[in-house]
Amino acid sequence: MATQHTSSALPAPARSAPYPMAKPGYGKRTAPGQPECTPRDFGLLPVRERYVAAFVDHLPEGAAMSVKELAKQLPLYGQQAISSALTALSVAGHLRRVRCAVGAGDEMRWVFRTFWSRTAHDNEWWTTYLTTENTKKTAAPDSAPPPPWVPDEEPPPPAPEDPGTEQGAESTAVPQQHRPVQAPDAEPESPAPDAAQAPAASRPSEAAPCPAYLALARLGREDRRLPLSADDCGALEPLAAEWLARGVSVDYLISALTAGLPTQVDSPLGFTRKRLTDKMPPRLHTTADSPPLDAPAPARRVLVECTDCGRPGQPEALPDGLCRPCRTAHQPNTDQAPTDPTEAADIEARMANLRDLLKTV
Repeated sequence: MATQHTSSALPAPARSAPYPMAKPGYGKRTAPGQPECTPRDFGLLPVRERYVAAFVDHLPEGAAMSVKELAKQLPLYGQQAISSALTALSVAGHLRRVRCAVGAGDEMRWVFRTFWSRTAHDNEWWTTYLTTENTKKTAAPDSAPPPPWVPDEEPPPPAPEDPGTEQGAESTAVPQQHRPVQAPDAEPESPAPDAAQAPAASRPSEAAPCPAYLALARLGREDRRLPLSADDCGALEPLAAEWLARGVSVDYLISALTAGLPTQVDSPLGFTRKRLTDKMPPRLHTTADSPPLDAPAPARRVLVECTDCGRPGQPEALPDGLCRPCRTAHQPNTDQAPTDPTEAADIEARMANLRDLLKTV
């Protein structure tokens, strides 16, 4: 008979499921300058709000902050009670729900975050902090990426050469060029090499193409019905350059030339020339305070969401984190003192008594 060996070690306790986390970029964000956690935190709040605040305060960064997820983790209250508690915490100055713009251009998207503070702050502090937070997120990077119309295989234009270091740097700057070999007894300051290089440097084929030329060269890649040769791009370059001089971007130029193409284009050169001429944009009289169309858009500010209904707005337009209708509904007359808790309990008891009487009828 087999002997059963039992261990004296206690079984490991059941590990509770971790709190669900929000998607990257969403969820809880803790405001800076938080004091140490003490048992006296949230002591001035009602019981329900104190219970919800203590739970939210211990959640990690990036935790899901939706009413539905919080109600799943807090069995004492339902979704409606959790929503009312979050509204009260917003009025008390502990949280703000915001929308933040992330990315730029076609990759720009809105993320939803809940900023939390263990210490209650007034509206001026929240407005200043959210504006500063958005400025840090939308700050321009140190090195901007190259424009999208520059092909990967195009080398950067060579830097101007220093006359004192011409012979030492030319072999690395332009390796494809071959200079004539001089005799050992030749004079070092002979003007022959410079004269040979001057026509080569001024040739259009070796100069860096302008944005208008590159935009025309991209048409065949964007739509196969508009393949332009090098001579075609050179002939149409003045018209395309005039478009860019009037304030439009390269992407706008390409989309205007490729939009609504017929099924077959017999003459890509003639068709493109006609569109460049007929659809020439108007010349805008820009002033010193009006940025050009290609200038980067101003930094977007964060939009604070109403904690009750979710309506977005600027931080200063939503004091206490509530829009005007919700603030009026929660505080019909701010001049009057708030309802006494005992009076509110009497009203609830009276309504419960009326419900019981209706059930007996």
